[in-house]
Amino acid sequence: MYETATASPPAAATFTLPPLPFEAGALAPVISRETIELHHGKHHRAYVDKLNELIADHENLAGLALDEVVRRTARGAKLAPVFNNAGQAWNHQFYWRSLSPEAESPSERLRRLLDRDLGGYDAFVAAFTEAATGQFGSGWAWLVLDGGKLGIETTANADSPLAHGRTPLLAVDVWEHAYYLDYQNRREEHVRAVVEKRLNWAFADQNTQQAE
Repeated sequence: MYETATASPPAAATFTLPPLPFEAGALAPVISRETIELHHGKHHRAYVDKLNELIADHENLAGLALDEVVRRTARGAKLAPVFNNAGQAWNHQFYWRSLSPEAESPSERLRRLLDRDLGGYDAFVAAFTEAATGQFGSGWAWLVLDGGKLGIETTANADSPLAHGRTPLLAVDVWEHAYYLDYQNRREEHVRAVVEKRLNWAFADQNTQQAE
């Protein structure tokens, strides 16, 4: 009698879905529990799972930290599928930490930088909301440090400032899955509510200090 062949055990996943830094309902009413559960549990998870599937074919990327995978795959069509999923996994991981259940204010350090580089906090809110709302299609809006100066930029799809040598401080997701259950097509209303009530300025301050 022939022995029945057994399948090899699956390789261990390289990356895992990180837990949220807050309860799923903690951002309501700005972002509902339903949106967070769908966004984190389905969309973010799908990027992580797909990345693990793809990276199994690239031994040179094995064992690298997620941010390093993003940097190494940011150029070249051959690695575009890896970059797209690594970028989205990293962007979402950063995005969750950019949000706070409580309305926060920038530290004195960041207020000075906002005054110096962006015309002050109120001007930042207006400019950031305009940039995020105006991002065509799916993408992200970022507060960044570039050469020691604050800046606002947007990126399409899975791209991020990380892939271009700049330091992200905060991110807001403007893919439709980030807001459509709560705001339908009212992207500006969503962005303004997040910027005014849910940005994690302590996280931005931490990122600023680490970049100095």
